[in-house]
Amino acid sequence: MQRCGPILVEGPVEVELEDGTTVRSDRFRVALCTCRRSRRWPWCDTSHRERA
Repeated sequence: MQRCGPILVEGPVEVELEDGTTVRSDRFRVALCTCRRSRRWPWCDTSHRERA
């Protein structure tokens, strides 16, 4: 299955990246990028809309 948009999750959120580093968002709702086109990956910045 391939998603064409973000996954919304309740925050705060802590994500471990492939290289082992951890990034955190304290927002109450977080959009996680599934297409890897985001300039702010792993957070979605809606860049997928420009290249759909």
